[in-house]
Amino acid sequence: MNTPLVEIEHLRVGYRNASGEMIHVLRDVSLDVSMGESIGIVGESGCGKSTLALAFMGYLRRGSERIAGTVRFDGRDLFALDDKALTRLRGGQIAVIPQNAGQALTPTLRIGAQIAEALALHTTLSPKAVSSRVVELLMQVRLPTPEVLARRYPHELSGGQQQRVAIAMAIASQPSLLVLDEPTTGLDVTTQAAILDLLAGLQREMGVAMICVSHDIGMIARLSQRVAVLYGGEIAEMGETQALLRKPLHPYTRGLLAAIPTIHDTAIPRGISGHPPIFTDYSVGCAFAPRCAHADETCRDVSPALDLHRSDDVRQVRCHHFASLLEKTPPPPLNRVPSVPPGEQHSPLLELVDVSMRYGHDGIVEVIRRRMSNEASDRPMTVQAVGFSVHRGETVALVGESGSGKSTIVRAISGLMRPLAGGIAFAGKPLAGSIDQRPQEVRRAIQIIFQNPDASLNPRHTVADILAQPLRLYFRLNERECRQRAAALLERVRLNTAYLTRYPAQLSGGEKQRVAIARAFAAEPDLVLCDEITSALDVSVQAAILELLVDLQRERGTAYIVIAHDLAVVRALADRVAVLKGGRICEIDSVDEVYAPPYHPYTEQLLASVLQLPAHAANGAGYALPTYTISPSR
Repeated sequence: MNTPLVEIEHLRVGYRNASGEMIHVLRDVSLDVSMGESIGIVGESGCGKSTLALAFMGYLRRGSERIAGTVRFDGRDLFALDDKALTRLRGGQIAVIPQNAGQALTPTLRIGAQIAEALALHTTLSPKAVSSRVVELLMQVRLPTPEVLARRYPHELSGGQQQRVAIAMAIASQPSLLVLDEPTTGLDVTTQAAILDLLAGLQREMGVAMICVSHDIGMIARLSQRVAVLYGGEIAEMGETQALLRKPLHPYTRGLLAAIPTIHDTAIPRGISGHPPIFTDYSVGCAFAPRCAHADETCRDVSPALDLHRSDDVRQVRCHHFASLLEKTPPPPLNRVPSVPPGEQHSPLLELVDVSMRYGHDGIVEVIRRRMSNEASDRPMTVQAVGFSVHRGETVALVGESGSGKSTIVRAISGLMRPLAGGIAFAGKPLAGSIDQRPQEVRRAIQIIFQNPDASLNPRHTVADILAQPLRLYFRLNERECRQRAAALLERVRLNTAYLTRYPAQLSGGEKQRVAIARAFAAEPDLVLCDEITSALDVSVQAAILELLVDLQRERGTAYIVIAHDLAVVRALADRVAVLKGGRICEIDSVDEVYAPPYHPYTEQLLASVLQLPAHAANGAGYALPTYTISPSR
């Protein structure tokens, strides 16, 4: 057996809350990774995934502390090294590919200069050799015209291109270990598939070890040889990826897989009931017991060990009763019924007619010149002659690759960007192009949830303050009423009241997104614009959010416009789907029609890029994991 490149032994990490209590994030985690091996880390938000990934680099978030345990890289104890030695190691032998490449790149530096900086810091190449190596790296990550791209700034690149540049910077020093923190979140399906193919190819070429942190189990299935399932800061189950996904043993793993929407089913999957634990001490019992339908007194009183299990494969599982649970089946998915049947729909709630938009503005000299010469602007349209309607209680999804105009359309509806041509009507009345010109009732009725929750959460406000703002503004509630409503809103997005006193910086990415969703729903809107709102959520919370959206739609007749790269989420949530390419609608129809052959060629390309999980083994567990095969177009 290969000597492990990284060894984590009995690691415990935590931080102290405002009361001085120690909150345990990692609880006695042991894990090793060999050279050339790829291991995935999955679990709900707050389970400790990112903390464990950072520990592989000997790094802890501000305010966190190592309570016990060791992390060794190539035989060296990372937490025993001084800052200078750690700096040489990070970026040299250990490199990170971040979740948001756009934020990781310096906006005022050209791409080539940023890669050259990484080479200067971590290699001994001469300046001339650095220039050649920059071009080689851009070619290695499959970017076209590398000499041209090296002279561009980050904002001149698409999201997929930015992510490839981040990968080029990470592999510049030929590291032994790559840490991937949600490397494909927010990317469209075709770009995501290309990035994963690139990473898999680089691993084969370089023999680099990889730690892949993601809530996207399809991505983990594509990229990792082994997978560790975290729950409550502990490893609940670990084993070979394909075997674990085909035959999950721990009830938590089974719950996660049952929460994944499928591309061929319009039903809403069921999430795991309850909340992830917050440990202030080392209480006895199974961490998952409060949420497990099969827990008994033994589970509540005795902490299970991470035992080795051998059958068809070698597996580690932390559960007293996993063997007797294999015959149990997960609860069936929820069938979604539109709140307003198509035959009963009357005038649309929202209507777009020939809306056209473009980014950027010509300077005054250019405007005068074009008017004098009667020339049109040569800047291409971002959105061109787009028209569709949305009825009360209906969900319309916008899908397509990055740059197809989906978010631009949503920005126009929300009043954040004026259309260049065409019109938008809401509740039968023309909708002003700017949000400042809209009456307060219209602003309340149309809410937007951004892909990046940091765009809508004030870092200086607590969660209670953030949720109270729309309650005071639109409903004139007092402090006590705001507090009660805020607690109820958190409960609906699967967060407990302890989060009311926290600030956004104290929340995980998935937790921030849930707060942003709760804030939008606080206004009791008629139309919610959802811009990739589940891309940062784990599958269990995603299932809960989808169920929440359906419940609110059924209760209040709320309409949704959903932008999503996850076509399985679109399948589960949408009534109609509009497929966009190059700012135009290729096709728009019911979800059943769009997802059934014969396909529009571009729709077929999108569907063919969807990540697939392995087919489930016939073990009586009753799972049907997502698989999808494109039939030939007729």
